[in-house]
Amino acid sequence: MIIKDLLELYVTFFKIGSITFGGGLAMLPILERELIDKKGWTTSEELLDYYAIAQSTPGIIAVNVATFVGHKKKNVPGAIAATFGMVSPSLVIIMCIAMFVSNFMEIHWVQNALKGINVSVAALLTYSVFTLIKKTVKNWWAAILFLLAFASVYFFNFHSVAVILSGALCGIVIHVLKRVGK
Repeated sequence: MIIKDLLELYVTFFKIGSITFGGGLAMLPILERELIDKKGWTTSEELLDYYAIAQSTPGIIAVNVATFVGHKKKNVPGAIAATFGMVSPSLVIIMCIAMFVSNFMEIHWVQNALKGINVSVAALLTYSVFTLIKKTVKNWWAAILFLLAFASVYFFNFHSVAVILSGALCGIVIHVLKRVGK
């Protein structure tokens, strides 16, 4: 039974990894559809938590999320199966491209295809950002924190780790203040 479960983790994340372009945020809608809606392996809140942790740890966001979900399902073997499933398509594609890279980028239709992919990825990222905002900015303090974090990065070029750690600290302080106020 465990082999079947590990194979299901691998195949699911292989599918996700093979159809996703643009990195972590662009794949959030696909992760939601596959992991929450179709498989029921995680909840929306858990996925956002995995996503937040994956953004603040080294490595590729999608791979980190796959590792978390795989671990939740089947511990270390599940984490390995999900992670390997997520990276397998990229490894195959990169190896194929590497064999032809000297001529690949000079092909006119490849350049145009990549431009089209970039526009599509920008649309997916925009959708993911709005979805994430709707799910996480639910009260006045979250709205203020969102605006401060955005301004810190956009206008003042703060490092993303500092912004994430500051957000974590603010969340803890607000939680403590709410408990004290009760």
